[in-house]
Formats: sequence, C-alpha cells, structure tokens
Amino acid sequence: MQTEINKALEILKSGGVILYPTDTIWGIGCDATNAEAVRRVYDIKKREDAKAMLVLMENPNLLNSYVDEVPEIAWDLIDTNDQPMTIIYPGAKNLASNLVNADGSIGIRITNEEFTQRLIQRFRKPIVSTSANVSGSKSPANFMEIDPEIIDAVDYVVSYRQEEMEKLKASSIIKIGLGGEFEILRM
Repeated sequence: MQTEINKALEILKSGGVILYPTDTIWGIGCDATNAEAVRRVYDIKKREDAKAMLVLMENPNLLNSYVDEVPEIAWDLIDTNDQPMTIIYPGAKNLASNLVNADGSIGIRITNEEFTQRLIQRFRKPIVSTSANVSGSKSPANFMEIDPEIIDAVDYVVSYRQEEMEKLKASSIIKIGLGGEFEILRM
C-alpha cells in the first residue's frame, strides 16, 4: 500500500488526476485546492462545472481550515455516524473556486478508509472525490465496472483494492445550515 500512496501522492502534488479506492465507491480525485486539476476532473467526467463535487479529508479537526464556521450539529453527526456520510457545509474557503457550489457550500466527507486516510494525511490537503463514471452514467460498484474511458483519462490508477468484488455504494449526503437546520439529500 505504501508504494501506491507514494505514486498517488506524486501525481497529486504535480496537479494530476488519480483513480483511487475510497471508503465508498471508486473515485476520481485531485488536489482540491488546484483549480486546473479540478477542471480536468470535470472534463474527464464530461460534467458541467456548475454541478459541484465533494472533497475527502482524513481528520475532522481540519474542517475549520476549509469551512468558515462548522455548525454544532456537524460535530454530533461526525461523532455518532458509523457509515460514510458527506456533509454539505455553508461557507467554503481555501478550496478551488470551481469546486465550490454556486451558493458557497462544499460537500466534505471524513474518510475512515486506511488508504485514503494515509494518502490525505501525507498530502496535507483535501482531495476531490467524485464517482468514477462519465456524468449521467451509473456509478461503478467496484473497480471492474469502471469504464475504460475513465481509466485511460486519469494520470494514475491505484492498484490497491482493484480485485475486490464487493458491491460498494455512495455515501449518505446531509446539507446543514449555520442555525442547525439540516436536510437529508441521500440516505
């Protein structure tokens, strides 16, 4: 795994795009602070950039570096949830502008998966995580279902966990407001 982390890290640092396993489905990722790398991910997915993507972080203590204010309910959700959950926060900051929603919000998931945790920890910045499919196509449930077009378009394909055949699913998504209000967008 360490060799794979080192190779992926090299690509991320150079502004490249990786295909990698996450705590949910396989993802296309890049440096979440690099607007040009984010644009490449949109191009690979053939996705309009008005449709925002989420970012992965390995430590909730870093949220304040990328969100103006973390609502109290977010800490409760993070502490009590045992399944992958993406929270959409208001007031994104220090991220590529083309990654942030038009309303200024950003989706962030704290990963509990070893590979992504270690990669993000070494990279010291959040990384983009978006499903490894062309926009509008079905999300792949495992590596074998990823379209070769996606595989060919990225700069590096992580080999770790490619052989796993378990059907994976996307995270739940909850949008929260500064006043503690929330909306469940996907369970």
